[in-house]
Amino acid sequence: MAKNVGFPRTILEFQQSFYSEKACWEYLVQIRWPEGVIACPICGQETQHFIKTRQRWRCPDGHQFSVTTGTVMHRSHLPLTKWFWAAYLASTQTPGISGTVLSRQIGVSYETAYMMLQKLRVAMVEPQRGQLSGTIEVDEAFVSAGRMRDEDVRRRGRGTAKPLVAAAVEVSKRKIGQVRLRHIKSGSAAHLMPFIEEYVEEGSVVITDAWAGYRSLAKRGFDHVVVEAEDEEQAAEKIPHVHTIFSNLKAWLIETHHGVSSKHLQAYLNEFAFRYNTRKDPQGAFLAVLQVGMRVEGPRYEQLYGVGEKGGWVHQNPEGESDDD
Repeated sequence: MAKNVGFPRTILEFQQSFYSEKACWEYLVQIRWPEGVIACPICGQETQHFIKTRQRWRCPDGHQFSVTTGTVMHRSHLPLTKWFWAAYLASTQTPGISGTVLSRQIGVSYETAYMMLQKLRVAMVEPQRGQLSGTIEVDEAFVSAGRMRDEDVRRRGRGTAKPLVAAAVEVSKRKIGQVRLRHIKSGSAAHLMPFIEEYVEEGSVVITDAWAGYRSLAKRGFDHVVVEAEDEEQAAEKIPHVHTIFSNLKAWLIETHHGVSSKHLQAYLNEFAFRYNTRKDPQGAFLAVLQVGMRVEGPRYEQLYGVGEKGGWVHQNPEGESDDD
């Protein structure tokens, strides 16, 4: 967290803190450059001149940049006050917010609201987030997210056409800790093992059902505990925490977003995991979104609508490949 940067604890404090473009601009500068602007984000040269009339800096090589250059707000012509409201509503509201509702709340078109939310979802993935450790429940489940086309989904068993999601849930004293989610192509070891190895610390206790895709966990350095279950109901009793996550996820996708397309599902999984992982400090989540958003750039319109295609945008997926192509 940037030094000396506070954040609003209530909606009234938010209104008082970010009432103007100047207030939002100064807050972003403090978050991005707490020690002052040192280097040009384009070429790395030390900056020498601030153009006050344009709220931009110019480096010795002639590059001009603003506080939003190279961030999720890059190339946006929207007022910062609208971005701040979008970030606040998307990160602090318990059920999240849909593009339709956001468009009404901040007075922009649905298309603009949708793009803003997709960019903010990029800022909900901390690149340096740590692995889960201790006792971890892992499972995979089909997610009926609505608005699905046959060509959008993956199949596993009985001809079921739904996207498959893997979940890893940290459990401590019968309480859920951190959560990780990924849209996977299949329930085979080829897709489950990279997910677990990326997200779970070696040596952790990993509890799963008897599905064949998990059989090599012990050989890979995990303390693998297998629970036997005759049906889904019994499995939910034996590994309840991961099933709770799946239940909440499915309800959220339908109730808040009324379904999402399979090719964008990973972005929504990222948001759900972020929201759940920051559930005890929603106001801190607002600051986290802005801080990460200052270090990453979101998709452009043409990239987002070409997601999964060559040259298109790939939603953050640590597997190193898109499950959307």
